[in-house]
Amino acid sequence: MEHLFTPYKIKGLELKNRVVMPPMCQYSVEAKDGIANDWHFVHYVSRAVGGTGFIIIEMTDVEPDGRITDFDLGLWSDGQIPALKRIIDAVHQHGAKVAIQIAHAGRKAEDAEQPVAPSAIAFDEKSKTPRALSTEEVKEMVEKFRSAVRRAVEAGVDAIELHGAHGYLIHQFQSPLTNKRTDEYGQELTKFGKEVIAAAKSEMPEDMPLIMRISAREYVEGGYGIEESIAFSKEYKAAGVDMFHISAGGEGPIAAAGRPGTHAAYQVPLARAIKEAVDVPVIAVGRLDEPVLANAVIGNEEADLVAVGRGMLRNPNWTLEAGVQLGKEAGIPKQYQMGFPRK
Repeated sequence: MEHLFTPYKIKGLELKNRVVMPPMCQYSVEAKDGIANDWHFVHYVSRAVGGTGFIIIEMTDVEPDGRITDFDLGLWSDGQIPALKRIIDAVHQHGAKVAIQIAHAGRKAEDAEQPVAPSAIAFDEKSKTPRALSTEEVKEMVEKFRSAVRRAVEAGVDAIELHGAHGYLIHQFQSPLTNKRTDEYGQELTKFGKEVIAAAKSEMPEDMPLIMRISAREYVEGGYGIEESIAFSKEYKAAGVDMFHISAGGEGPIAAAGRPGTHAAYQVPLARAIKEAVDVPVIAVGRLDEPVLANAVIGNEEADLVAVGRGMLRNPNWTLEAGVQLGKEAGIPKQYQMGFPRK
C-alpha cells in the first residue's frame, strides 16, 4: 500500500517521500534585483532539514515586468543563477529534491508601469489596464521562458514547473475570459502554453520531468470548469508535460458564480479528475495540512504527491512530525532526535 512516506519516481526524479512544499511567494527580495537572499536560503533549506521530499521554489519570473511585485525572484539574468544554486546545493545536502516555478504575472504584475497580457483587460477596477502583446512579442515571450528554464537547469534543479494557474500569463492565454485575440494565439487558446512547454523541454535534460501548475476551475462568471481543464490538460500532456499540479481560481475577483472551498481537501476532487481523465501523475494541494488526510490522499490513489503550503509555513518540520503521527520513518536528523518521541 502506498502512503505519504513511500518513495516516488518520475523519469529521472527520485523522491524519498510524497510530501511537496508548493511554491509560495515570499516577497522578500529587498534589493528588487530578482536575486535570492539569506531569507530564501533559510526558508527553503530549513524545509529540507525538516524532511520534505520535494521543494518547489516560489514563482520566479522571466522578465522584470513579469513579477507580481518588485520583491519577487527572477531568472531573466545569468547573474541570478549563483544565489539559486547555493540554495539548491544546500537543499540537496539534506536529501530533498528541488523544482522551480517559472512564470510571468501578465496583467497581475502590480509594480509594472504598464503590465502586458494577451488582451487589454484589467484584472479588476483597481488594477492597471494591461497592454496587449503583439504577435511578435508573444513569440519573444516564449524565448524569455526558454532562457529562464536554461538558467534554472544551470542552477541545478531536478525539475521545472511552469505556472499555468492563478490568473498569470499562461493562464491568461488559455482562458476565454482574458484572451480575446484574433491572431493565432487567440484562435488556439493553448498555443502559447504549448510553445512555452516546447521551449522548456528543449532546455531540459531528457530525464528531467516538466510539471505544469493549472487552475482546474475558474471562480468567476463564465469561467471554465473541469471539463475544459481536462481538455487543455490533454493538449499540454501531448506537448510534453509529465505531471500536473492541480489548483484552482486566481483569474479574477470571486463572483457569485462560485467560491473556492474553505474545507479540508477541497481541491482534491479536481486533482483526481485530471489524474483519471488525462492518465497523468498529479500533485494535490489545498488545505491538506493534517497528516492523516494527506496520507489518505496518497493511499486512496487520488494523487501521486501532496503539497502542504500553509502547514509548512507554520512548521518547517511538518514532514518529520507527520512521520511520527503516522508511525512512519521520516528520517529525523540525529541533531533533532531528542525532540521527537521515541518508538
